[in-house]
Amino acid sequence: MLAHRQSFDIWSASVLTLAVVIFCPILSLIYLSFGDSEGLWAHLLDSVLARYVTTTVALMLGVSCLTLLFGVTTAWIVAAYQFRFSKFLDMVILLPIACPAYLVAYAYTDFFEYAGPVQGALRDMMGWKTARDYYFPEIRSLGGAIFVLSSVLYPYVYLLSRTAFRHIPSSFYEVAAISNRNVFWKICLPLARPAIVAGLALVCMEVVSDFGTVEFFSLETLTLGIFNVWIGMNNITAAAQISTFTFIFIILLLLTEMYSRSRKRFNDTSRKQTVAKPKVVTGFKAVLLYIVCLTPVIFGFVTPVAILLWNVVKSADIEAFKAVVDVLQNSLFIAALGAGLIMGSAILVASAAKFNGGRIIQVVGNLSATGYAFPGTMLAIGVLVFLGFVDRGLNAVNWGGGNLHLSGTILALLFAYLVRFQAVGYGSVTSGLTKIPPNLIACSRSLGMTSHSTMRRITIPLIRNSIIAGGVLAFVDIMKELPMTLLLRPFDFETLATYSYQFAHDELMDQASLPALVIVVVGLIPVVFVNRLLRAYD
Repeated sequence: MLAHRQSFDIWSASVLTLAVVIFCPILSLIYLSFGDSEGLWAHLLDSVLARYVTTTVALMLGVSCLTLLFGVTTAWIVAAYQFRFSKFLDMVILLPIACPAYLVAYAYTDFFEYAGPVQGALRDMMGWKTARDYYFPEIRSLGGAIFVLSSVLYPYVYLLSRTAFRHIPSSFYEVAAISNRNVFWKICLPLARPAIVAGLALVCMEVVSDFGTVEFFSLETLTLGIFNVWIGMNNITAAAQISTFTFIFIILLLLTEMYSRSRKRFNDTSRKQTVAKPKVVTGFKAVLLYIVCLTPVIFGFVTPVAILLWNVVKSADIEAFKAVVDVLQNSLFIAALGAGLIMGSAILVASAAKFNGGRIIQVVGNLSATGYAFPGTMLAIGVLVFLGFVDRGLNAVNWGGGNLHLSGTILALLFAYLVRFQAVGYGSVTSGLTKIPPNLIACSRSLGMTSHSTMRRITIPLIRNSIIAGGVLAFVDIMKELPMTLLLRPFDFETLATYSYQFAHDELMDQASLPALVIVVVGLIPVVFVNRLLRAYD
């Protein structure tokens, strides 16, 4: 280990302070939960908390089952078979990840509800007069939420499963053939299980974090309970207590993901390791594989985008376009600032943890990137409480004339994005830094270069692609983010997500469709990036 890695200078202290500040909202949330909720927590415990937990668990289990079906099936087909346009299909399967779940919920509700075109057409054809004359599945239900969330979250399982399937050595296939065992059930699925469980843990964390879908479908989950208690009952302490209770689910999911990767090692001991070549298929079997792979894409991307596009076309209005352009400018502005702040922070913290600090900075740097695991509604409370402490401290020393407030400003929103999406930038930068040979950093130090010069002249140029990829992912995540923006945005400041939400909440789906469609189009950018990166990796 290089000697300079154990040094602790002003650079390390600054990075340590930044990482601690990023983690402070989570600590503030825990601190607030020990306050007095004026008996509301006991009332919630006796009345609705069990329902919140039951609905959340049922939603997680249902989405887990359907995402496994969609993700593992499509991953195995793409990894194990080769047919015409299979590489194009590989990218198409990722398209639903560009659609936020709440936008898909808006589209499907507008299309399949009682007053929508599907049920209206059925009543016209069959002569039905009222809803009592026939049965039609209710889209605004637990089953509808499971369908919507699964349709857009299965790519998490697909990506990790496909990579695991593609890297299984060919010798394992040969052993299965000699033993007359089914390759998928006896070999590939057990070997890919850690990757599948890791992807499933990410899906479950997204389900726990979801606000827009469950709020629109009126499902009483823990996340919606936090929002209702905070906004509806005006009791932030009780909301913090529910948030702390929700930590149980998050910790269990994180432990599950960590356990899935621990002590799971499968090695090919042959001298030259090769991966199995996909089997070439044609004709009817290829068509059948196309249908299986495209089915979740149709559910999670084609149908909702078509619905949104049709709503935009049939209600085209110049004034509506102008209004969306103004809101788009806000979204681009806040997303660009947020992405720049996130990547700047990630570069500083990750570089210090990798090359300039000891064990303490590495641990604190990792802790600063844990915000992504927590729902945005929870982090919004933590950010608000922490900035409240900061505001009182600044005003106590008469900073800014004793009337300085960070809460309710653009700075508060940017800080919330930093806390939530630091993991996106930190992961990208860390991935790039692991590819830099340590001797390059040692050479720069031996030539008398400072930490700042080393980062500017060596580190950043070498990880440029990782920085760009992380910045794009952070930019799109901010564009799609709803609960934190809704709760912390300044007065009269709308983003595409909040603008679309306001119309959808008032059942004005025609007006909500245009900003929703713009979010989807922007969300396609990381799909291309992710696909290119994985192609290079494969």
